[in-house]
Amino acid sequence: METGLNDSVVLVTGGAGGIGEAICRAFASEGSQVVVHYHESSENAEKIAKEIDGLPIKADLRDHKQALSLINTVVEKYGKLDICIANAGYYPPESLPLWDIDNDRWNEVISSNLGVAVNTARGFLREASRAGSGSLVFIGSTAGIYGESGHSDYAAAKGAITSGLLMSLKNDVSKIGNVRVNAVAPGWTITPKKKEQGIDDELIKNATATMSLKKLATPEDIANTVVSISSDLISGHITGQIIEIAGGMEGRLV
Repeated sequence: METGLNDSVVLVTGGAGGIGEAICRAFASEGSQVVVHYHESSENAEKIAKEIDGLPIKADLRDHKQALSLINTVVEKYGKLDICIANAGYYPPESLPLWDIDNDRWNEVISSNLGVAVNTARGFLREASRAGSGSLVFIGSTAGIYGESGHSDYAAAKGAITSGLLMSLKNDVSKIGNVRVNAVAPGWTITPKKKEQGIDDELIKNATATMSLKKLATPEDIANTVVSISSDLISGHITGQIIEIAGGMEGRLV
């Protein structure tokens, strides 16, 4: 299917991670010029960028000044920025109930997810308001829809991104032209990091217990949906929507 994304300039934040990498490669396969943002994963970001003829750029998006500088750098380099995929985030490895999550962890997770999404959106939409067009896609999580025991901080951040923030921004941008804001919410996804940590049959059984499709997603499943919803040719009349990529999930086991 034709996407019309050839020659589009696309920024993928957190582009060196499992889902981020797949998104970068998917856009590159459509002929887009891809900017691979990273914070710490310089080696992988540079490798990906080299393979897809993209541009790696480092920034700590928790800092609103660095987020704005990132956007400005892309526009100065290419003269435009058509699409922004707000993928960067942080998932705390330790599962803890709320009463055992201290303020430091809570604030870190909120800042690294909601704060990063806000800083990214602010910078991109400022440029989109000047250009009169653009597509912003947030990468959320089913944790933000159904909750996730042991990760209330992460669920709260992702829920805020794909509800209040998403719905507010899609109305804000109605005043500035052909600008769309959407989100995808991946469920359980087999990323390289999860493979390293190990995925056993019991985990798959629990993860798919409330899913119609008894399988876990791949990063490519997420990437293909992101490309589709980013395309004005395919999804030009879609905005303010959150698409679950979770095999028909109806909740999570406690």
